[in-house]
Amino acid sequence: MNAWVQRTGWCGLLLCLLATTPLFAADKYARQREEMVRRYVAAEGVRNARVLSAMRATRRHEFLPNDLHDRAYFDMALPIGHGQTISPPYIVAFMTEQLNPQPDDRVLEIGTGSGYQAAVLSPLVKDVYSIEIVEPLGLRAAETLKRLDYQNVHTKVGDGYLGWPEHAPFNKIIVTCSPENIPKPLEEQLAEGGMLIIPVGERFQQTLYRFTKVNGKLQREALQSTFFVPMTGESESQRQVLPDNSKPQLAHGGFEEVLDETTADPDGWYYVREGHAVAANNAPEGQRVMEFENKVMGRSAHALQSFGVDGQRVRQLKLGFHVDGQRIRPGRQKDQAARVILEFYGEDRGPVGNVAIGSYQG
Repeated sequence: MNAWVQRTGWCGLLLCLLATTPLFAADKYARQREEMVRRYVAAEGVRNARVLSAMRATRRHEFLPNDLHDRAYFDMALPIGHGQTISPPYIVAFMTEQLNPQPDDRVLEIGTGSGYQAAVLSPLVKDVYSIEIVEPLGLRAAETLKRLDYQNVHTKVGDGYLGWPEHAPFNKIIVTCSPENIPKPLEEQLAEGGMLIIPVGERFQQTLYRFTKVNGKLQREALQSTFFVPMTGESESQRQVLPDNSKPQLAHGGFEEVLDETTADPDGWYYVREGHAVAANNAPEGQRVMEFENKVMGRSAHALQSFGVDGQRVRQLKLGFHVDGQRIRPGRQKDQAARVILEFYGEDRGPVGNVAIGSYQG
């Protein structure tokens, strides 16, 4: 398969199996929020009742440009300008739940972005202190949060790598951009017994971790593979491993490595739904394959991976894969099928095209 690349940016690979169901009403935001939580958040494992309530109440469309309101309550990242995105609702809810927010918590957020994550945290904790390095985004988020009367959210424009020492220590710290390593100031500003949720790793290969501070040291727990915008500023100047976008390649294409044997979530693939890396005697390479099973109408079974592509230098992408299945049927809609999808995004993270391979049946 050859996919033509038209400009510099990045590419997302989506392996997908989707069943069909009627769409909910598109013009009722309250109903859309309820459906979003039911379909994309609660159904995918978020259980904390307070977090679910906050997700139902927070008006995500208010944190997006008007032309994106119709997509506000789908489980997808959306561009908010300046090369940044608003995270998908599921990952916002998941990170919030993993933070275990308490009413007396003082929370530091690195990467205000649109302000949506801070708004979700607002009713769950005492105070949220949020830092955004991109000035236009920080000012716009502050204006939105003020207009919506989030009185316990405090924002400033600055380099999140440095934290906010004037208000430290913090019970919880949540980072919505990815450094290569944990910034030392954030470790120092985390209170004893506190939790830090942060995506750490290379530009396109990251793991979401939960760190707990015990006796002054951080204890690490891997949560899932993920993909966030890079932390810029001081953090970016210290980055040691940079991607070579002139030589794009998949990582862990054989699904041999898993983050946790008990969950069998494949390393390097993020936002995995209804799928696991399983042992297989007939694996095309290695000992594992990625197995998806989807019996619920309207639920997508998928795994995603991103990689950099220099569209000025790369003219073609070649992708090889093996597909086998049982009782696979397409849905009524064009996109409701078992497919491999290459989606292309520009430097501003806006979509610029896609190539879909399949629909597979069997």
